[in-house]
Amino acid sequence: MEQEERSLNFIEQIVEKDLVEGKNDGRIQTRFPPEPNGYLHIGHVKAICMDFGIAEKYNGVCNLRFDDTNPAKEDTEYVETIERDIAWLGFKWGQIYYASDYFQQLYDLAIRFIKEGKAYVDEQTAEQIAEQKGTPTEPGVASPYRDRPVEENLRLFQAMQNGEIEEGKMVLRAKIDMANPNMHFRDPIMYRIITSHPHHRTGRKWNVYPMYDFAHGQSDYFEGVTHSICTLEFEVHRPLYDYFLDQITGENFAGLSPYGPDYRPKQREFNRLNITYTVMSKRKMLQLVKEGLVAGWDDPRMPTVCGLRRRGYTPQSIRTFMDKIGYTKVEGMIDQGLLEHTIREDLKETAPRICAIFDPVRLVITNYEGSGETIIAANIDGNDELGTREMQFGKELWIERGDFLEQADNKFYRLSPGGREVRLKASYIIQATGCDKDADGNITTVYATYDPDSKSGTEGGNRKTKATINWVECNSALDAEARLYDRLFACENPSAEEGDFRDLLNPDSLIVKNIKVEGSLRSELLAAKRSVSDSGLTSVNEVVNYNHYQLLKQGYFVVDPDTTADRLVLNRTCSLKDNYLK
Repeated sequence: MEQEERSLNFIEQIVEKDLVEGKNDGRIQTRFPPEPNGYLHIGHVKAICMDFGIAEKYNGVCNLRFDDTNPAKEDTEYVETIERDIAWLGFKWGQIYYASDYFQQLYDLAIRFIKEGKAYVDEQTAEQIAEQKGTPTEPGVASPYRDRPVEENLRLFQAMQNGEIEEGKMVLRAKIDMANPNMHFRDPIMYRIITSHPHHRTGRKWNVYPMYDFAHGQSDYFEGVTHSICTLEFEVHRPLYDYFLDQITGENFAGLSPYGPDYRPKQREFNRLNITYTVMSKRKMLQLVKEGLVAGWDDPRMPTVCGLRRRGYTPQSIRTFMDKIGYTKVEGMIDQGLLEHTIREDLKETAPRICAIFDPVRLVITNYEGSGETIIAANIDGNDELGTREMQFGKELWIERGDFLEQADNKFYRLSPGGREVRLKASYIIQATGCDKDADGNITTVYATYDPDSKSGTEGGNRKTKATINWVECNSALDAEARLYDRLFACENPSAEEGDFRDLLNPDSLIVKNIKVEGSLRSELLAAKRSVSDSGLTSVNEVVNYNHYQLLKQGYFVVDPDTTADRLVLNRTCSLKDNYLK
């Protein structure tokens, strides 16, 4: 899809200003730091496009760093899916790092904090600590352990790491300011004990794990990050980010970084992505998956990257969507219709058109005498570059039940007895002559005659009709399963509604239909069950993309991985109707 020219966003303006001023010797380095505790969703993609996009635009590097500081929730499964999703989006990281790479350095820094009287071990419960924090207008209350001797703090912290202290019994807190108006400065927790779960990389080596606020800025510093870009909820954390960096930067600590005493990363924040008719909470998504309310993390109704991929969204359409919504300092709600608009714009120029019949009724052409023939149809009318396909034509066809009325008024232009001419897509003109019905009055067969001199593309095929209908030939048609996906929630902003969010699910978010499609899609059955594993792919940078089609008058569809050699499964990416611009 052709990209629109746009002005610089405010993050790009900051980066360009830093380059003009010669900061960091003109070096641009960003990072994308996901926690490997779940699947990436479209909200993460906004950050991915920013972090990797800045590096791409300004000849810098973006590293992928897994924030693996909570072994109770993290797993290598999530590491692998995150890598695969980023690669599918078309981004390339410089290096892969883990917060766990710095556990020893962070632990040593914590020891130094204790020795300098800037940290202490607290034995209170989490509830007691929270109660003592105070309010934004009232100072907090100091912990009774705040002034314990340095030697005792060192001994207890070592005991925490040695596994001698039970999980939840002690934490290490920074000793800053219990009266600071910024609540994050009121002696934040630096380390907690986690012994119940081994770490996915370090096993049982560590029993204490750093908190995000202590680990993140230091990890940025160790790696040489110049622009630490994150979402707005971290804006209030920025002063603490800077405070911790203040303790390890400057002339006295230049040895900690290869970039010299003047180097330090800068944090900047942008607005999060909120989209109508969905939720962005990992916790809520996990509930949907665990309770079987969706078919898994890659359910095409989910806002996860793997769900969007299975739904049929392309990397380019998602990246275009991010360009359109932009980056600001103001939170807002984005209409899901814009996301659907971008995929329509992407597919309308590339997805071959295919005839598919969703409510089939048999059509018999009574005066057709041949054994069948091949119709050559354009993949996209008017676009010769996308070539043609072969459609089998014969005496018996499937057509849409709604394309025939036994008794019709003058406003109905499709098939009806009485001499009205209708063109079969890319082929002949026919006239309905009658129909058969079953005992319940349902039409079972429609009869028609055709004009053999009216074939599309021939001299006699230029005759105009008021209607053109889709068809597939009965003997060559494929049975297929069409999964018609719609919005997951019935209300625009489920997160803002009171009560259980699960009660707001759209009962019609998935409708399954058995349909008839052109035999030209038989090649999809031959290529069934393609996946990273059975395609012999060895790198997460190689990700299989499934084929897209426009099923005429129905919408854009993608072949689903559930397709087998015996069964074609198609997922509707979006309908043809685009209300967004209206």
